[in-house]
This record gives sequence, C-alpha cells and structure tokens, in this order.
Amino acid sequence: MIDVAWLEQSVADVRAEDDWLSAGEAVRLSGMRFPKRRADWKLGRWTAKRALAACLNLAADHRSLARIEIRPAPGGAPEVFLGGEPAPVTISISHRAGWAACAVARQGAALGCDLEVVESRSDAFATDYFTAEEQELLAQASPAERWRLLAVLWSGKESALKALRVGLRLDTRCVAVNPFAGQVSGDSDWCPLCVHYNGQVLHGWWRPTGNLVRTMVAAPAPATPHTLQT
Repeated sequence: MIDVAWLEQSVADVRAEDDWLSAGEAVRLSGMRFPKRRADWKLGRWTAKRALAACLNLAADHRSLARIEIRPAPGGAPEVFLGGEPAPVTISISHRAGWAACAVARQGAALGCDLEVVESRSDAFATDYFTAEEQELLAQASPAERWRLLAVLWSGKESALKALRVGLRLDTRCVAVNPFAGQVSGDSDWCPLCVHYNGQVLHGWWRPTGNLVRTMVAAPAPATPHTLQT
C-alpha cells in the first residue's frame, strides 16, 4: 500500500495577497476573467501548496510557497515543480462550495481526489452517467441515504477518472464505483471503496462530513489517508 496525505482548506484560509504564487501562476491567474473562477483556482493552489510544504518539510511562509509551482500537464492533471525542477510527488486537487482538498502521494502513483456536495439530482442524471449496477444501488437506498450515495458514486467516478488521467473526457459509465467494498478499520472515519475500469480494480476511500463527501482513489492501493497538520 502507498501512503496518501490529505489536506482541506476553506476560502477563509487563503492569504489575501497573491505573493505566494509563482511568477507563472500569477500570469495564469491574470488571464482568468471571472471572479469565481479566480477564487476557486486560488483556493485549490493554496490548499495544494500548504499540503506540499507539510509533506516536503518546507517552510509555509509566502516566499517559500512561491517557490512551489503547480503546472497543468498536457492532459490537465497538476504537476509539481520546486525551484523549477520536478518534485518527487503526485498530487490531485478538488474544490467545491468554498472548500478545497489536496491529496499527496509518492511520485509515480496514480492518484485522484474529489469533493462533492450532497444534493438532489434528477432521475435523468443517474440514467445518463451511472452504470446499471449503480442505478440499482440508488434504487435500493432509503430516501434519507439516496442523495449521499449518489454524491459518493459521482465523486468516486471523478476521482477515478483523475487517477486514470482522462477526466470527464471518458464516458462515466466506463467506471463502476462500489462504495461498500469493505469495513472501516481502526478509528478512521474513512470508508473503503473500489472502482472497476476495463478489467482493472482501483482502490480508494470516501468520507462524509456535513453536506460534503470526499473521495480518493489511487494505484497502488492506498492506505487510509492521513490528515496533515498545518
């Protein structure tokens, strides 16, 4: 199993000044027209840099964070550079409803994470995006559990597609999420899940808090994520 570090931050945690961004990141931010897009992007980058500083034993002041640069790979996945050189880590970032999460694993791992809001969706949503087995799970769920289960299934797909480095370019029905893949171990509040794709089985975890669920999928199989202290 591989170790995966986890950090969540809110919009309120983000430093108001932009001096913690690298020069390249500042240029990219300046090209974003819409305030919400700018705020979400900054929240994701802030969360990732704080997580990376903790994992790489770096200082967390704004000058040190500015040395960390997160660049999009050709397929869109985030890649980490430290002082212009590739850093020995893999990350995944997600943001939703004023919160962001970052998962960090060793270099070379396949990794994806996602945050999702628990909310009602139309029946057409499940028909269009979920497998027959997933739709059956939803049909069997109690009314009180249906929307949380739907959020877990959708979030698990997002995480798996990020780990596969294809994003939503792939039909979401090509990946099948099982959020009942095992029992919670020890005192962790993370629940195991697995995702089937093209003969492969990817393993991961999910956890609910309030109206949010978060998921993480990785290969090799990940141990229970450990929350970073920043």
